[in-house]
Amino acid sequence: MIHDKDYIIRIVKQFSEFLSKMIVGGKNEGDIVELQRVFDTNMNDTFKMDFETLASKPTAEILQLINEKEGSHQIPYFELLGHLFYFKNQENPTPGYAEKAQTFYEHYLQKSGIFSLPIVGRIGELKKG
Repeated sequence: MIHDKDYIIRIVKQFSEFLSKMIVGGKNEGDIVELQRVFDTNMNDTFKMDFETLASKPTAEILQLINEKEGSHQIPYFELLGHLFYFKNQENPTPGYAEKAQTFYEHYLQKSGIFSLPIVGRIGELKKG
């Protein structure tokens, strides 16, 4: 059971790193078809659904899903969700995505107790619209 939880957290962290690279580097790094395949695979492995299904859920419902997870697992999920909605908002500016990114980033900062200048900067950017 412990190995399963470690594996899940590793997948969450790898997906988060992938999104961070996509945010910083843009989609110019690598084949777009391959990047989309990796993105879709990560979505399915992490959330058991595609992005559109996740994005259609109310923020409160997503928060509830994450809060039901073990406490130590919540922080990586909040960071990942912040990166995910931030990236998708960069790709296709959508007020709902920006609001979700901001909410998940704020939960990440609050739960982790970590001060992350890049994330604080992104929150500021999201607030400006």
